[in-house]
Amino acid sequence: MTKTPALFTPFTLRGVTFPNRITLAPMCQYQAIDGVPNNWHRAHHGRYATSGLGCAIVESTGITAEGRISAGCTGIYNDEQVEAWKPITALYRDQGVPVIMQINHAGAKSSTMRPWDGGGPLEEDSTEPPWETVAPSAIPAREGWHTPRALDVSEMAGIASDFATAAKRALAAGFDGVEIHGAHGYLLHSFMSPWSNRRNDAYGGTLEGRMRLPVEVARAVRAAVPDHVPVLYRASCVDGEGGSLTLDDTVALAAELKKAGVDLIDASGGGIPAGMRLAKMKTGPGFQVPYADRIRHEIDMPTMAVGMITEPELANRIIEEGKADMVALARQFLRDPAWAYHAAQELGHPEPASILPKLYAFYLRISA
Repeated sequence: MTKTPALFTPFTLRGVTFPNRITLAPMCQYQAIDGVPNNWHRAHHGRYATSGLGCAIVESTGITAEGRISAGCTGIYNDEQVEAWKPITALYRDQGVPVIMQINHAGAKSSTMRPWDGGGPLEEDSTEPPWETVAPSAIPAREGWHTPRALDVSEMAGIASDFATAAKRALAAGFDGVEIHGAHGYLLHSFMSPWSNRRNDAYGGTLEGRMRLPVEVARAVRAAVPDHVPVLYRASCVDGEGGSLTLDDTVALAAELKKAGVDLIDASGGGIPAGMRLAKMKTGPGFQVPYADRIRHEIDMPTMAVGMITEPELANRIIEEGKADMVALARQFLRDPAWAYHAAQELGHPEPASILPKLYAFYLRISA
């Protein structure tokens, strides 16, 4: 009998079992109005709910209005947003696909234009008015960008509380779990990075100080959700070009996050200070897999690999060789929403149509 490829074996985190290891990575859509998802988001996610995924993570969603990347980004800070997310989570849940919300505070990279409008900081004469941005230190995210206000120590508990409240709202909206966004130059990553965090108090300086807020947020989120709910953490394991965060730092962070109740590290990279270009590592297929591999083995903690994983053989090998427990794809799913089915065929899954809803499997049989 043909063996099921590793990519298509189930995986369990706490009370949630993913039918396979394939994850839809979060992709910002910039289409929300006042943080409320709409028909665009329902259409976007509708095509993936029936595609054979094992898990879906929705886009970076602001824990506060000020924490959104742009005015077009989704939020989870009021009841209207909770209600608007429910039809989207229902799409996935009806197909047996666990769905997770990525909760975020964009920090110094908030108050920006949509990418097709330039992606730079909003200005006073912009169509959408800018808002105050905050960060560990008063250092712009990019040269020429607005200078954020350095957060006061007294505000840290409020940040953690906002993340925890967002997690509760996500569950009320029907999500199966949450992913704390600690990557790509946003607030929690900016606390971790020595390049952006120049503080000399309890939230800066040493590695222990720099990781304090991320760990406090993780503890607050874990305490806010039931034991059966998985909590993920997306980490930029190294800074972008010219940055100073090291993989050693992130391994240490992962160990503390594990103690705080985080269940899986989504191992990404980049974002400080020069976009998504990574320091001392060439990009290419699976270029971030070593991050997931090291954390998984040194900390004995589940990980997710992401970054230019486009070929089924590579995705399967990552799981088969124990380098990560899940893989995440974004742009490849935009190119081919049926990627999971095509991967099952290519890898010799004994029943490739079994990953699809019965209706699709029926049409595949009668058209063969």
